[in-house]
Amino acid sequence: MKAWLDHVGIAVRDVSEALAFYRDALGLEIEGTEDVASQRVRAHFVRVGEAALELLEGTAVDSPITKYVEKRGPGLHHITLRVADIHAALAHLKARGVRLIDEQPRRGAEDAQVAFIHPSAAHGVLVELKQSPVGQAPPDFTPPDPVAQRIQRFEFGDLDVVSLYDGYIRLDGGAMFGIIPRTLWGMRVPADERSRITLALRPLLVRGARTMLIDAGLGDKEDEKFRHIYGVARARHLDHALADAGVSPDQIDIVVATHLHFDHAGGFTVRDASGRVRPRFPRARYVVRRGEWEVANHPHERNRASYLPDNFLPLAEAGVLSLVDDDATIMPGVRVERTPGHTAYHQSVWIETPGRHAVFIGDVIPMTAHLPDAWIMGYDLYPLETLTTKKRLLQTAEQRDAVLFFEHDPRVAAARVRTVDGVRTLVPLGP
Repeated sequence: MKAWLDHVGIAVRDVSEALAFYRDALGLEIEGTEDVASQRVRAHFVRVGEAALELLEGTAVDSPITKYVEKRGPGLHHITLRVADIHAALAHLKARGVRLIDEQPRRGAEDAQVAFIHPSAAHGVLVELKQSPVGQAPPDFTPPDPVAQRIQRFEFGDLDVVSLYDGYIRLDGGAMFGIIPRTLWGMRVPADERSRITLALRPLLVRGARTMLIDAGLGDKEDEKFRHIYGVARARHLDHALADAGVSPDQIDIVVATHLHFDHAGGFTVRDASGRVRPRFPRARYVVRRGEWEVANHPHERNRASYLPDNFLPLAEAGVLSLVDDDATIMPGVRVERTPGHTAYHQSVWIETPGRHAVFIGDVIPMTAHLPDAWIMGYDLYPLETLTTKKRLLQTAEQRDAVLFFEHDPRVAAARVRTVDGVRTLVPLGP
């Protein structure tokens, strides 16, 4: 059983007095507040390094926290340990005769599953076990809203479109926003102590005449060093998302690549038990721009780290690769369009049915924070082309009232673009 310190719960009588110390005197920041109706308690979360303090105040006279404070006064209430699988953890403890308050998990703050160990078994300390809704994550990783790691379904005529997920990675915020200073992008996107920001991995599933997958996330072939560098958190990943959507890997007919960078094409292949790397989707044809294929196979110093051969060479070796030279319809209602800038042959994918339009924009606009024209990634090899592409794509999307599917936004999977009084904004869709 492996666990990480998640937070320390502190019962308070007067939260304003508590904040005068923790926030005002110590200079700590309140990250959020949540009412847990079932426990009649309000939780205030204060981040302290890799863990947090949870200031707890009762919201009713019969609240357990109210009774605790009346009996013992304010102070340490419990410690919370985060585990990957709370059911397995409880079974492990029960098998060793550990006295439990909860033999089955229940819902706690942040929509997590929680269960308490009796203080008599923990030397007088009330211990809470917690499983985040997105499963296990690195000890220093705070996931976004767990709702963001659920599939989201959209109907476009005869096409069923599902935004999937493959976990998260973290990349340098300065690189993600290019010439935009941190004083500006930092107001929209929080960064960790290493200046990294959290990016979601969101492939898109389209079911119609055939079943198509657009991009496939990071995959699981890379080593621990790679996962540490990029802050990979994939406890909930593409296999889970496809299962949630009711699709198995062998039902995928077509896989389309926006481009072949590792965070988009890593899931195209899998390493089997013998160590051989093979296509992940056994029945699928993989559609890639010929120009992108040529660049990926002849990288230079600037892009070599993004193109990992195990992600795409096995496709050609297995005879499942289809190269396209121009914009083309891949299946009824779905076509690819070259949208250069991030790479020379990056392509976006349009979904078009009578009266309804959508576009999977890939890395043209990776996150909602990149909506302003000049907010372009430092990773883009041709930023001026990105600028032209971005303006054109957004104008077309607004004219068509098209849904934009975002590949990397940690909270928003889809939105529509609107211009009001000359200011462009996004209207998020879904939960």
